[in-house]
Amino acid sequence: MDVSTDSKRSPLTDGEGELSPLEQEVLDEYAKLAGNLDNLSSILAELAANPSAEILDALRGLERKTTTVFTLLKASVYSIVLQQEIFGEEGEGR
Repeated sequence: MDVSTDSKRSPLTDGEGELSPLEQEVLDEYAKLAGNLDNLSSILAELAANPSAEILDALRGLERKTTTVFTLLKASVYSIVLQQEIFGEEGEGR
């Protein structure tokens, strides 16, 4: 009785050490998935290192819009504070 041979036997294999067709198909799909993830990783690394002009233009447009919204928000808050001060002074004057 050889203990090392029994401990190496996988529960996924049958008695002869071969995978069933379904098990082999699952392993093949995992291999494809690993390859696709490697490709995605390399593409994302390339995009991060060298952003495209299209992405940069879109980000500049977004920055302009965000700045405009921020400026309008500050103006609105200032207007509200100013109105409250004016109404406060009118209330005290009566």
